[in-house]
Amino acid sequence: MEDKTLICQDCGNEFVFTVGEQEFYKEKGFDNEPKRCKECRDKKKQERRRDR
Repeated sequence: MEDKTLICQDCGNEFVFTVGEQEFYKEKGFDNEPKRCKECRDKKKQERRRDR
C-alpha cells in the first residue's frame, strides 16, 4: 500500500490519503475513499452541527 493523491470534490485541491488513513478506513469497514480534504470535511461537520 502507498499514499494516494486524491482530489477534493468541494474545493478541487489535491490531498493525500495516507497509508495510515487507508488502513484506518479498511479497519472501520469503509469501502469508499474520502471525497473531501480534511478542511472541507471539518467544514461540512461544522455545518451539520449548526443545522441541529
